Amino acid sequence: MSTPDHSPLGKATPYADRYDPRLLFPIPRAAKRAEIGVGTPLPFHGVDVWNAYELSWLDMHGKPQVAVAEFRVPATSPNLIESKSFKLYLNGFAQEPLASAAALRALLQQDLTTAAGDVVEVSLRPARTGEHAFADLAGESIDALPVAVDDYGPPKAGYLRAAAGAAMVEETLVSDLLRSNCPVTGQPDWGSVQIAYRGAPIDREGLLRYLVSFRTHSEFHEQCVERIYMDVMARCAPERLSVYARYTRRGGLDINPLRSSVPAVPANPRGARQ
Repeated sequence: MSTPDHSPLGKATPYADRYDPRLLFPIPRAAKRAEIGVGTPLPFHGVDVWNAYELSWLDMHGKPQVAVAEFRVPATSPNLIESKSFKLYLNGFAQEPLASAAALRALLQQDLTTAAGDVVEVSLRPARTGEHAFADLAGESIDALPVAVDDYGPPKAGYLRAAAGAAMVEETLVSDLLRSNCPVTGQPDWGSVQIAYRGAPIDREGLLRYLVSFRTHSEFHEQCVERIYMDVMARCAPERLSVYARYTRRGGLDINPLRSSVPAVPANPRGARQ
């Protein structure tokens, strides 16, 4: 079965050092989406941007090679890929001789596309390059608001409200206070979130309380972002909305989901905590 309880999460696992695509563990998105009212067709566009910082293989002379990999998993894919299994799979290349970086990229794309059920874009970058410059998520931070908080979960959509009848605004709000938990191990997932919208002004204090109410909530990164998107859309009814979260890495991987009411190709800035 492809449920979190059957994944490698929270279990002692030997680390293979040879290529094995069977290590990848897909988890269907449908059940969690049904919980929050996501039907077919999807009410949003989106992609999950992964970065892998611990990728190495051998060339045909036995010399280790390294790269930083970017993976883009479309939100239309029927499955997400469980992160520990992803790490185990990538580690399996450590002692695998390959003819070239292009050969590695082709294997990665083939296996991840099979696991996700939709085409996964793969790109490899040199380990030493100026492309990895740090950049904060664009937008106005709401973290300094003088808000008293005593609710840390489960998430409360009731905190979200917009000023009905007010003039439309177009703004981008960000918070670095997002925290949720792995639904299997209970380990914390730390992140920053950017909410860009056009519509009636969203109450910022309510939005901050809402985001903090994820603090003890247990869901995968992708599921949290979809919940935020659906709750903001239902409670505040913006004309246009995007929710983009940048999570800190674990096991050499970071996961950065975007969900948007319009097609979007997100940049992949590396946050200060990534």
